[in-house]
Amino acid sequence: MLGFGVLLVLLAIGSPIAFAILLGVVGHVSTLPFNISLVAQRVFAGLDSFSILAIPLFVLAGELMNESGITSRIINFANALVGHMRAGLAQVNIWASVIFAGLSGSAVADTSALGRVFIPTMEKEGYPRSFAAALTSASSVIGPMIPPSIPVIIYALITTGVSVPALFLAGVAPGLFLAAGLSIYVYIFAGHYAELKPKQTMKERMKAFVQAWIPLFMPIFIVGSILTGIVTPTEAAAFAAAYALIAGMFILRTLKVIDLPAIFIRAMRDSSVVLIIMAVIAAANWLLTFSRVPQTVSELVLDSVSSPWVFLILVNVILLVIGLFLEGIAAMLILLPILHPIAMSLGIDPVHFGIVVIFNLMIGLVTPPMGICLFVSNSIANVGIAAISRQIMPMFLVELAVLLLITFVPSTVTFLPSLFGY
Repeated sequence: MLGFGVLLVLLAIGSPIAFAILLGVVGHVSTLPFNISLVAQRVFAGLDSFSILAIPLFVLAGELMNESGITSRIINFANALVGHMRAGLAQVNIWASVIFAGLSGSAVADTSALGRVFIPTMEKEGYPRSFAAALTSASSVIGPMIPPSIPVIIYALITTGVSVPALFLAGVAPGLFLAAGLSIYVYIFAGHYAELKPKQTMKERMKAFVQAWIPLFMPIFIVGSILTGIVTPTEAAAFAAAYALIAGMFILRTLKVIDLPAIFIRAMRDSSVVLIIMAVIAAANWLLTFSRVPQTVSELVLDSVSSPWVFLILVNVILLVIGLFLEGIAAMLILLPILHPIAMSLGIDPVHFGIVVIFNLMIGLVTPPMGICLFVSNSIANVGIAAISRQIMPMFLVELAVLLLITFVPSTVTFLPSLFGY
């Protein structure tokens, strides 16, 4: 109880979640017949995995791609495809996120990179600045769904045994469903903001495609090499970083040696945030397992819930609420050791369950009061969280509809993995 009390107090006063959990673990271990140094051992053991190296490598690959000026090429290609449609620039915003998702695997990176371009540009075309910021945030949820995906790798690390390639493939359809849903929404409700643009010629489209082939090839290269068994996800992440570096320095020639220190520093900083949380939660999960908390919770749930569908509804409600207050990866690290065994006991497909959990928690990145992507887009738009939140509510309903679809129609998630033999 001492550790739990310390955790609650620290969270209440706004301490970083990693340090709050760590001090809570220390507080509880101090009441047990263990040496306090055991906590440090468990923290380091939480990072003692070759697979975890994929996280900083994918972050580095995304930073290199961003700095290489890839974003403008992606936007030009998306504009060539859908810029002539009703609410054209809003459509470009959404489908640029689909393409950008194949580079970064991060919703925050998507919001930051695309928001800097789209928010001021959409405002010039007549869209409200708050709407542009909300749409950029809402479409960023596509980022962690379409491979490569950092949350997918973390999910596979936590659950040990769920195939990373299968999860990569399973995330494609939900990401495309969300893009289609948001496209329909802006087509109906945002078409009056800007005039229609002329359709680009085939020659202009081919030119945009030629300029965009480098970023377009990267996700195909990453996922294809994993699916064919040539490389592991960690090795693919290393190849992705090398690919981004070579493309930026020698093909596009937009990266210079002088730029590299700042890029590596940003990648290390962003990676360390995730890795520190993973390390301390590994120690917390060890303590919970020692105290038989997951087993106790599993027994209680299985005694009262016998239907997989009831369990999935319950999980979705819990995760939507938790996503309002807790960052998605942190919530995943805390809850999955408890929820995953229950899902397996009820016969739920682990790939289906994984995508439902990841999609649900990524929605939390764009919902107030603690949605990180809202804060990122507001740092660019400077219109206030309340204004962006009002605009994003209808888009949240679109995301909720996609969540319900992938929850209750598992084949929408498992079709692609099954097609490739997973």
